[in-house]
Amino acid sequence: MGSCSKRPSLDDNVLTSSHQMGENMILKKNMSLVASEDTLNKMEGGNQSVISEFVLLGLAHSQNLQLFLFMMFLTIYVLALSGNSIVMFLIATDHNLHSPMYFFLANLSFVDMWLSSVTTPKMIADFLREPKIISFAGCMCQVFFDHCVGAVEMMMLVVMAYDRYVAICKPLHYFTIMNLKRCTALVLTSWTISFVHAMSQLLAVVHLPLCGHMEIDSFFCDIPLIIKLSCTDYHDLDIYMNANCGVVVVSCFILLLISYTYILITVRQSSKSGASKALSTCSAHITVVMIFFVPCIFIYVWPLNIIWLDKFLAVFYTLIAPLLNPAIYTLRNKEMKNAIKKLKNYFRKHKENT
Repeated sequence: MGSCSKRPSLDDNVLTSSHQMGENMILKKNMSLVASEDTLNKMEGGNQSVISEFVLLGLAHSQNLQLFLFMMFLTIYVLALSGNSIVMFLIATDHNLHSPMYFFLANLSFVDMWLSSVTTPKMIADFLREPKIISFAGCMCQVFFDHCVGAVEMMMLVVMAYDRYVAICKPLHYFTIMNLKRCTALVLTSWTISFVHAMSQLLAVVHLPLCGHMEIDSFFCDIPLIIKLSCTDYHDLDIYMNANCGVVVVSCFILLLISYTYILITVRQSSKSGASKALSTCSAHITVVMIFFVPCIFIYVWPLNIIWLDKFLAVFYTLIAPLLNPAIYTLRNKEMKNAIKKLKNYFRKHKENT
C-alpha cells in the first residue's frame, strides 16, 4: 500500500485560521498607526500653512478715539515726511551744507522717513477698519524692516557722534579723516550690520510653530509679541532675542557715551566761543540719542512688559522721533536756519516774478 498523507484535523484548521486572523489584525493595526501618524504630520503641516494672517488689536477700541488718533497720527506722519524731505533737499541744494556732518544728517533723515513708514501707514489705515488684519508675509516684513531700519538709525547716530568727536577733538585733521570715501564706507557699513541683525531676528521667528488665537496686542508685528504665540517653550528664544537686540543697542549706546565724554572733556579745555558752539551742536545730537534709545532699551533690552507703555514707547520711537529729529537739528543749527531763510527768499522772489 502506498503511503497516505495525513489529513488535517478540525482543530488544526481552526488554529491555522485563527493564527492568520491574528496576523491580519496586527497588520491592519500597524497600517492604521502609520496612517494616523501620516495624518497627524499632515495636520501639523496644515497648521503651519493655516496661519496666513494675524489680528492686530491696535491702540484703542473706542470708535471716537480711533477717529481722533487717525487724524492726529496722519498729521504727524505727513509732518515727519515733510520735515525730513526738507532737510534732505536743503542739504542737497545748499553748497554751504556739503560737509560730512550734513552728509550724515541727510542719511539720518532718509532713515527716519523709512522708520516712520514701516508701520505707520498700516496703523493709520487700521483706525478706520475692523478687524485689523495683517498677512503672515506682511507681518514678517514689518519685523525685518523695523529691526533693520531701527538698527541703521542707531548706527547713524554713532557715526554722527564719531564725526563730532573728530571735528572737535581733531579739528586740523577733520577733512582728511572724514573724507567722502570714509563717510560713504561708514554709511554702507551701518546698513550691512543692520541687515545682518534684522535677518538673524527674522530667521528666528519665521519658522516658529504658532498656535492658539493669532492676536497681537499692538498696532504692528513685533518679535516679543510673536514669540508669545509660540506653541513651544519660548523662554530660551526670548533670551536670545533680548541678547541679540542688546548687543546692538548697548554697544551703540556705549560708543555714544565714549564719544560724547571725549567731546565734553575737550570742550572744557577750549575757548568759550568754541565751547558754546560745540555744546550747542552736541546738545542737539544728545537730545536725539535720548529720544530714540530710551524707548528701544525699555522695549527690547530691558522690557517692562506693560502693554500700554510698550505701545506708547513703540509709537514714540517709530513716529515721534522721526518727527522731532529734523526740528531739533534745524532749530539748534545756524547753518540750517540760514539755508531755510535762503529757501524762503527764493520762493518769495519766484512768487513775485510770476
